[in-house]
Amino acid sequence: MKALVYTEPRNFNIMEVDTPACKENQVLIKVAACGICKTDVHIHNGQFLSKFPLTPGHEFTGVVEAVGSKVTAFKKGDRVVADNTVLCGECYYCRRNQPLYCENFHSLGVTGPGGFAEYVIVNQDKVFGISDGLSFDIASFAEPTACAVHGMDRIDVQNGDNVLMFGAGPTGIILAQLLKYGGAGNIVVAAPSKFKLDILEELGIAETVVIDKQDESVHEEKIKSMYPKGFDIIIDATGAASVTQSCFKYAKKGSKIVIYGVCDEADRISISPYEIFANEYKIIGSFAQTHCFDRAINALEKGIVKVDKLISHRFSLDEYAKGLDTVISGKQSIKVLIQP
Repeated sequence: MKALVYTEPRNFNIMEVDTPACKENQVLIKVAACGICKTDVHIHNGQFLSKFPLTPGHEFTGVVEAVGSKVTAFKKGDRVVADNTVLCGECYYCRRNQPLYCENFHSLGVTGPGGFAEYVIVNQDKVFGISDGLSFDIASFAEPTACAVHGMDRIDVQNGDNVLMFGAGPTGIILAQLLKYGGAGNIVVAAPSKFKLDILEELGIAETVVIDKQDESVHEEKIKSMYPKGFDIIIDATGAASVTQSCFKYAKKGSKIVIYGVCDEADRISISPYEIFANEYKIIGSFAQTHCFDRAINALEKGIVKVDKLISHRFSLDEYAKGLDTVISGKQSIKVLIQP
């Protein structure tokens, strides 16, 4: 089969590799679509949890091609998505029912072969059927939607909460929709790209503010004038440490500060411990997901989360380099799909 293979950071080729064979409890999926995520950019640069050699791609969907001898829930031709997380079930955290913290955490497309290939192998317990009414392009958003579902669990929105979010990438737009559906009172989303903010306006999800990269005071004054008391929840969905630090400017007593975007491991921010103490801030991290796919699929199937306007580019596997460059440049791109 044809697959994208990284031998080391920033060094990749499209090449012919052996098509994997199913073990007794596994499913072979013929990939129909796989999204490029900002995490894939981190992987490209040798960051995050990546191990090489590697075939990345963790947002994939497709059709069952073959099943192992003990697989009874799926058959060839079934339309499916797959949870890319693989958990050991035996470590300290797994035995405490905290699987996301698994000490042997394995992730298809991050530490093992993923969906930027013609075929991918998945354990049957992580495969989920999708309806004929859900297109493969839309279904490829199951993984980022699952991450947003986990984010909702971590944030624990209270009815009527005022929310400020920085960032309007695909996961930010998805999270904003879940926040609205989950009881947030008012949502403000700030980002530098107006065409992304326009999607949220069209959906009626949030008030929006265009970030001025040259003069931070412009959008800071606007946001503070809109909600002078501050926000109950402030979310950084950008992955930029400078934005993370700025979140505290918009907090009120008891606010939740949520780190949702993926910053570089070397990034640091400076914040007064006394300020956290005196204002009783809650600082919340939201990393990936486990066991959220059923709710994510339901949100996509029912139209609770709408993602059709997020697909900006489609490329073949052979055009992966062009797709990656499109994501990195960010010019008029939101979600880039690879269709092997």
